[in-house]
Amino acid sequence: MYPEDLELLVSRTMPFGKYKGRLLADLPGHYLNWFARNGFPKGELGRLLALMHELDHNGLSALLAPLRKTATPS
Repeated sequence: MYPEDLELLVSRTMPFGKYKGRLLADLPGHYLNWFARNGFPKGELGRLLALMHELDHNGLSALLAPLRKTATPS
């Protein structure tokens, strides 16, 4: 994991699917669990989704709160 990845979670949006346009940090746990069971996409998006899954699964999503104040959605 890279520290920059945490900033990307609060600024990057989901590019496809049911939650297209939603911040990665705001994706519901059941959606992240689905990816964990069925496989994360390749590349940066998959890495970020896997990281968000770990944060959500371990109850650490609140760590992103301070970053949300400075993030610009992309």
